[in-house]
Amino acid sequence: MTASRVTIKDVAARAGVSKGAVSLAFNHKPGLSEATRDRIFRAARELGWAPSLTARSLAGARVDVVGLAICRPARMLGLEPFYMEFVSGVESVLTEHSCSLLLRLVKDVDEEAGLLESWWKGRQIGGSILVDFREDDPRVPVAERLGLPVVAVGHPSLTGSLTSVWTDDTSAVGEAVRYLAALGHRRIARVGGAAALGHTALRTAAFDEAASALGLAGARQVATDFSGEAGARATRSLLAAAPAERPTAIVYDNDIMAVAGLSVAAEMRLRVPEDVSLLAWDDSQLCRLTHPRLSAMSHDVHGFGAEVARTLFGVISGDGAGSHPVPTPVLTPRGSTAPPPR
Repeated sequence: MTASRVTIKDVAARAGVSKGAVSLAFNHKPGLSEATRDRIFRAARELGWAPSLTARSLAGARVDVVGLAICRPARMLGLEPFYMEFVSGVESVLTEHSCSLLLRLVKDVDEEAGLLESWWKGRQIGGSILVDFREDDPRVPVAERLGLPVVAVGHPSLTGSLTSVWTDDTSAVGEAVRYLAALGHRRIARVGGAAALGHTALRTAAFDEAASALGLAGARQVATDFSGEAGARATRSLLAAAPAERPTAIVYDNDIMAVAGLSVAAEMRLRVPEDVSLLAWDDSQLCRLTHPRLSAMSHDVHGFGAEVARTLFGVISGDGAGSHPVPTPVLTPRGSTAPPPR
């Protein structure tokens, strides 16, 4: 029996109580012993039942906690500017609603799918933000089956029927490649993120398409895990090629890898931008603390997080704007890009 077919009457019958008792338990009202309350919650978990959004609203329930699970190592998350900015944007809206963020790090999306079910059935959250979508992501059917209010941070091609908020990475990658080609670069490389991620796949396809349209036979791509160490290794490998094959420009999928790439160029005694141009992504403060300052595809990540949180409250209330994109990252040229060496 699925969660959508089970009713409060089924839960009451299994627990041996009235429907009113189930309502008292789930709305945390007095009048029940702890043993009875536990029995009701256990029956609900066994049947896979959770109160509907309408029932919660009629009972005057508030959304006090929003869940967010991220599949990244803890150490790496602390170094990644994107998620720090994104979470700060989310928090700025949650604060307005006197709501807290329940943040968990998970090892994979299957663990997160189970966590979502546990959170929702245990009434720990009033909604959730889902990030880092994969092809055929297992979280989509779980959220759909539970009726869990969520906002999916990802392109609609990856998020099923879930309300989604996304950036147009395809257009942004195309702009980055066309800009570097307009400067005269023919050997352009991209140091991308984890290949399994949906947005990485979209950027990979967009890079190939843009390079093909411009006739850039020397274009190359390398997948990494978004870390500075992996970005440095990928950059070292690209720049160690023979001069006639070495890329004259490199696009990175995040800022921390671009900063690592800048260090590798200095290590290999290559000048930026005279010998190689570097272009970062997201445009965090890191890009303005380097020398030269890094050109980047600028993206209001804090604003992105805030818009995702606002959209989630719209999903919960039932009067939101639905799926929509946020502004596309735009090119911000600085000192790390220039025409290629002659």
